[in-house]
Amino acid sequence: MHALAPVPSARRADERRLLRLFRALTAEERASVLNFAAFLHAQHTPPACAPRTPLPVPRPAQETVVAALKRLRHTYPMLDSAELLDDSAALVSAHLLQGRPAPDAIDELEALFARHFRYYQEALR
Repeated sequence: MHALAPVPSARRADERRLLRLFRALTAEERASVLNFAAFLHAQHTPPACAPRTPLPVPRPAQETVVAALKRLRHTYPMLDSAELLDDSAALVSAHLLQGRPAPDAIDELEALFARHFRYYQEALR
């Protein structure tokens, strides 16, 4: 049996602060935080063998911003999620925290992924 490594003090303080803030949120806000955390976690999961062309994943009529991110990551598995993280996180935050309408945020996410795909294609030439 392996002993667990001690958790650094700063990390424990961050976890306590996060838990305290999380507990003060409404159920809907907590769900948003969890969805956003799942999105951030998914950004660090590299694709196994990415194709060079987007996969045909149609946009549903009703879609959440987080679901759109998952769809776009599936549509464009060849893109480096680290390069998309800042811009996509800003769009998710604008929706979740500033009330930006979901369809507008999703439109911008689609444009962001399409733009990065064009950069990807140019890099292959």
